[in-house]
Amino acid sequence: MPKKEKGKLRIIPLGGLNEIGKNLTVIEYEDEMIVVDCGLGFPDEDMLGIDLVIPDISYLEANSDKIKGIFLTHGHEDHIGAIPYILRLINPPIFGTKLTLGIIKNKLDEFELTVTPSLNCVSAGQSIKVGSFAVEFIHVNHSIADACCLAINTPLGTIIHSGDFKLDVTPIDGDMMNITRLGELGRKGVLLLMCESTNAERAGFTPSERKVGKSLEYIFATNPDKRIVIATFSSNVHRVQQIINVSAKHGRRVAVTGRSMLNIIGAAIELGYMTVPDGVIIDINEIKRFKPEEITLITTGSQGEPMSALYRMAFADHSQVTLGPSDLVVLSSSAIPGNEKLVGRIINELSKNGVNVLHDAVVEVHVSGHACQEELKLLQALTKPKYFMPIHGEYRHLAANRELALDMGIPDRNIFISDIGKVLEIDSKGAHFGGVVPSGKVLVDGYGVGDVGNIVLRDRRHLAQDGIIIVVASIDAEARLLLSGPEIVSRGFVYVREAEELMDEAREIAAESIEKSLSSRGSLDRMELKTKVKDDLSKFLYAKTKRRPMILPIIMNE
Repeated sequence: MPKKEKGKLRIIPLGGLNEIGKNLTVIEYEDEMIVVDCGLGFPDEDMLGIDLVIPDISYLEANSDKIKGIFLTHGHEDHIGAIPYILRLINPPIFGTKLTLGIIKNKLDEFELTVTPSLNCVSAGQSIKVGSFAVEFIHVNHSIADACCLAINTPLGTIIHSGDFKLDVTPIDGDMMNITRLGELGRKGVLLLMCESTNAERAGFTPSERKVGKSLEYIFATNPDKRIVIATFSSNVHRVQQIINVSAKHGRRVAVTGRSMLNIIGAAIELGYMTVPDGVIIDINEIKRFKPEEITLITTGSQGEPMSALYRMAFADHSQVTLGPSDLVVLSSSAIPGNEKLVGRIINELSKNGVNVLHDAVVEVHVSGHACQEELKLLQALTKPKYFMPIHGEYRHLAANRELALDMGIPDRNIFISDIGKVLEIDSKGAHFGGVVPSGKVLVDGYGVGDVGNIVLRDRRHLAQDGIIIVVASIDAEARLLLSGPEIVSRGFVYVREAEELMDEAREIAAESIEKSLSSRGSLDRMELKTKVKDDLSKFLYAKTKRRPMILPIIMNE
């Protein structure tokens, strides 16, 4: 009896390629699929008023009955942040490690979901069988505890998804990345390695997190007379643990501010990922009971986010903390690409207020959680993949990772730089790109998810650049008479009191335009009337000002 031909594997990234954040990858075999990660991204500068960006999951919605599970590599927002939004549309079982699920539970408390999510806790070393897939969680080091890469066993072979990782031989939690297991899988044979690319342009190895601990010790020892305020990523539990340890050693109390920081520290302590000596952590409201030099403040806002705790402190808008010359602010992070201006603005404002600021360019108060070139090459050497797909990064990062794979001897034809929505197909004959699926960005603005699209953003940009002119008039359509107006209202275009002559001329142009339309033969078309007013006024204003404000005619029939 002839052997049954195996089906096709389809690897479909729906986020995380040619961009930073909103990581989401679909792995599909026959009529079954699993999802790896489900993250959010931050808006570009031209996305006016947008709070967050999440992946377009219309492909997952259309195939919701095929999804066997969502598997999470770790608890950072760019890997789990979209889950509360996605659960409104689909509700597959979710698998993740203890801290990852603890952070998700805290997030879900803020959302009113109509479904009860199925959250399944997994430990590193454990394998979960779902349909044709078996997904093994393998411990890696990263800038958050409980991070894993995934070995996904499929009918065609093993796929390794690196998640975010670094090789830290002296990690804070004591467990080094499980390179032994990765080597075992490499000896058995790895079909495809999907490897993160964030630091693929950086030579060497990423320094150990313990390096930050030494810098913190130096900062505390040399600034005994200052209140120390440290801003870092709320999810970096190991960093926060080191700050608490060095504060306790120097006899300081620690207060925490910022909602995400409070949430994650609360979850980490409750789940046993952090240990805090009795009496060291105090409520932010209690800081006035102690001398400034007896206090360490741990805060959010290391990326300069408006409305974060550090931002409010810098601009004297925080209810409990006012910063001045007796304070030292430490930015224990590096700026995410695109956030440099926001971070610079906070540093400038703090400096104006006489606050001394230490950041990564001055002293080593941050190390990356991502692998540099030698660690990326080590992962390839351990796993010996047949095919290679760089993931997680802008195109330059993906291209740099591709160069590393070529150096490691992977043939060019077996390396695939993909894009969101693009399908990589693997079967017994080989691997190739085959078609696309719906993909893109869904914008979150307040409670609205996806209701702000390209047209709304275009209007917002138009309003931001040139303002708006509203033309209000009343007509009698039957008698063909202009009864009142037109009145001109201007916002964001010119200051009316200083441009009365221009506004008077605009009013005359609008009146002339309306009267011409009313006096024309044939039936009166209100849309044509409004278009005529817009066109005539737009030409006039551009000739006078070289600006094109949005023109909104309101023509009422009385």
